Amino acid sequence: MVQGLRQVFSEGRTREYSWRAGQLEGLKRFLVEREAEILEAVAGDFSKPSEETWFTEVHYLLSEIDLQRRMLKSWMKPHRVHTPLRYQPGRSYYVCEPKGVVLVISAWNYPLQLALAPVAAALAAGNCIVLKPSELAPVTAALLSRRLPHYLDADAFKVVQGGPEETGALLAERFDHIFFTGSARVGRIVATAAAGFLTPCTLELGGKSPCIVDRDTTIDVAARRIVWAKFLNAGQTCISPDYVLVDRRVERQLLEALCRARENMYGHCSGQRPSYAKVINEHHTRRLHSLMNGVRVVCGGRVDISRCMIEPTILAGVDFSSPVMQEEIFGPLLPVIAYDTADEAAELAARTGTPLALYIFSRNRKLQRFFTGRIRSGSVCINDLLFQAAVEELPFGGLGESGSGRYHGKAGFETFSIQRSVHVKRMFPENSLRYPPFSTRRFIFLKWLFKRFV
Repeated sequence: MVQGLRQVFSEGRTREYSWRAGQLEGLKRFLVEREAEILEAVAGDFSKPSEETWFTEVHYLLSEIDLQRRMLKSWMKPHRVHTPLRYQPGRSYYVCEPKGVVLVISAWNYPLQLALAPVAAALAAGNCIVLKPSELAPVTAALLSRRLPHYLDADAFKVVQGGPEETGALLAERFDHIFFTGSARVGRIVATAAAGFLTPCTLELGGKSPCIVDRDTTIDVAARRIVWAKFLNAGQTCISPDYVLVDRRVERQLLEALCRARENMYGHCSGQRPSYAKVINEHHTRRLHSLMNGVRVVCGGRVDISRCMIEPTILAGVDFSSPVMQEEIFGPLLPVIAYDTADEAAELAARTGTPLALYIFSRNRKLQRFFTGRIRSGSVCINDLLFQAAVEELPFGGLGESGSGRYHGKAGFETFSIQRSVHVKRMFPENSLRYPPFSTRRFIFLKWLFKRFV
């Protein structure tokens, strides 16, 4: 299969603007024409509400594709750069060319977005693609495998379904780029396999993203936004706020506001409401249930393991030795921890590594700058959450344990491209000073020339 894709790539048609634009148009038609099937498939995998799927997956992808179609010609043009006088007469530029045959391994939690956003970027860049959707979202994976080849160039795009065995077989092949979304544990396996071929890879992982709430903010608004972002997709979002650090002087006020917001959005029987997703499977439900040990449930907390449902839950009495603080939660549990000083908050946040996101609620711009300077993360959102990943033209990615590389918008196009440098010289006039042997006098003159004419 990979060899066949290499043959297609070598023929050159994927490099053409018309082919790239046509593939993006096909991807858009798939999203529009198969919308009902898409919503049904994602709901079939983990009861995700249709409204949530449309906003976070379908609409997001349509916006991303529209940006790529609008900007594609500009991105494909040669980019002129300054040529110093000492290298004249000549001109210098670079052009973004496709890498070749790329592998996209996507995650289950947003089974459409996390598969097709990198696919769209790879198509815009002119690559042939193998997509490996997550086996934990089998209904969506089957839909992608069944429908997408009818909308894209089936000779240049393949979908491989299956589990770890199939993924391992793919990683044994040589690709020109690997794009992986998932856990840090599997990310290390992917990176090791890629290193065997010296294949560049993009790793979109996760981590424990902190949300810091200063006393100088509107607590009710902050609470509503935190509850919305945390319990979207039942907390199964890689940039979800993993825990809250709150100024001790407003801790009680925030806890009360969080519980009010939770009640208003999800009600008392959250697990039975259609506006709330389930946990992906029983294994993860049991894991999340065990993380509640040794802490105080402020509101929520009911668990139905057989139905993979956990209520949106606010936790207090948490410290950094608690089980819930030892790993990325990736579920509907929100620990709240109080701090006394900004320095303490920064030190606490640093304990959980370099996550995908940092969230800050504060009117104090000096404090905003302090936290963004002291706490490392892949992205930052101030006075709201998640939107740093929704703005199409902002690069998105991690740092350290949360991943490497960037995509979304132009960053995605560049990820799947090589920047090929070109310098063009004239044959006349010929500069004989460049050739040896060098006399002392000529060397002194050339040093002066190079220093003088940058």
